[in-house]
Amino acid sequence: MQKVPNNNAWLLVLPVFGLVAFSAIIPLMTVVNYSVQDIFDQTNRYFVGLQWFRETLRSPSLHDALFRQFVFTLSVLIIEIPLGILVGLMMPSQGKGATLSLIILALPLLIPWNVVGTIWQVFGRADIGLFGWALNNAGIPYNYASNPSDAWLTVLLMDVWHWTPLVALLVYSGLRAIPSVYYQAARIDRASRWSIFRYIELPKLKSVLLIGVLLRFMDSFMIYTEPFVLTGGGPGNSTTFLSQSLTKMAVGQFDLGPAAAFSLIYFLIILLICWVFYAAMMHVGKEE
Repeated sequence: MQKVPNNNAWLLVLPVFGLVAFSAIIPLMTVVNYSVQDIFDQTNRYFVGLQWFRETLRSPSLHDALFRQFVFTLSVLIIEIPLGILVGLMMPSQGKGATLSLIILALPLLIPWNVVGTIWQVFGRADIGLFGWALNNAGIPYNYASNPSDAWLTVLLMDVWHWTPLVALLVYSGLRAIPSVYYQAARIDRASRWSIFRYIELPKLKSVLLIGVLLRFMDSFMIYTEPFVLTGGGPGNSTTFLSQSLTKMAVGQFDLGPAAAFSLIYFLIILLICWVFYAAMMHVGKEE
């Protein structure tokens, strides 16, 4: 007797699909609708086609914000990934020291983003902040509120402090997953510490590091709260990234059509680069 497949279990998934449609698909379709209209008020709307996309792609402010965003994201990845690997390698593998180091590393990750911005806003002040006061008393002129370079470097340092522990924890978990027989074979062959890292640990950490790069790329490319609290995007536009430019356009200027086109371009850039990372992760997974 042939069995009749029972697909009633799919009914249990329908609430999930409904929730996703309500929380993601419907807002996305609303943004798409706004991106092809010139909106004056609730009743006066005019179809403009791809006009806002053309103007956004030609906008010098978008080009500047995109350049700052890519420079910031690349700087974050170049600093945080090697630093996270170094910290993960230095962490004790067992005992109370391992527990204590895990707790200390996790603390910055538990702090809300707006609180991180406030902490560094106080920490970097030249009058009451330890960091700003120490630099100025050491003869290094520093003022993130008036110097664009100081502001940009402070935002970068703040992000490194906040998110390097995430990379270190990922590396630590990847290292603990490596079977001990690899290390035993290396000791028998009298391999150096660098050889162990180069030929055992680093190849086994490929998947973990790709996940870390993907997570740090997505978060740094969408950064908003920390620089907004710390500098407000200034001085000038030195720390105005894509998310802040979009917020100013949508909320400050109330240009809903251009802001919708801007957000879709922003979304497609993130989606494209994340797809590249995902393809690389799948490729590494097949090799392993």
